Amino acid sequence: MTIDNDEIISTLNDLLESCRDGEYGFSASVEHTQSADLKILLSRRAQECRTAGMELQALIRQLGGKADEGGSVTGALHRGWVSVRGTLSGHSDQAMLDECERGEDSAVASYRKALNKDLPANIRSVVDKQAQGTQKNHDEIKALRDSLKGRR
Repeated sequence: MTIDNDEIISTLNDLLESCRDGEYGFSASVEHTQSADLKILLSRRAQECRTAGMELQALIRQLGGKADEGGSVTGALHRGWVSVRGTLSGHSDQAMLDECERGEDSAVASYRKALNKDLPANIRSVVDKQAQGTQKNHDEIKALRDSLKGRR
């Protein structure tokens, strides 16, 4: 049985929060990263999160819902931790990648939770595509983090 419209909107708003958290987290990490290549990568990830969020907002509006404003409390704490961690670690690329991976762990979990719901096919398609992108981001960030650890 497909879930009702309000639950679909709530699920999409949860994912929207995750996208905003990712956008803000990646943007904050860019400010604390030393490597130019890493700055470019994290900026691109922030843009991808922004684009995914806009796609979710459009779906929410199509369903007659209202997109929630801002990110989550957890995301705000994560962004605060990125800043604190950056300060304490001298803004090392390793520390920023650690935090980015932690944020992506949360995003992957949010998408898995959404995909466990009986979403309508058109919405499931968008959520599944975004979930695959989130998993790809996670894996790439983790691989970069691991390669930096290996260089120590």
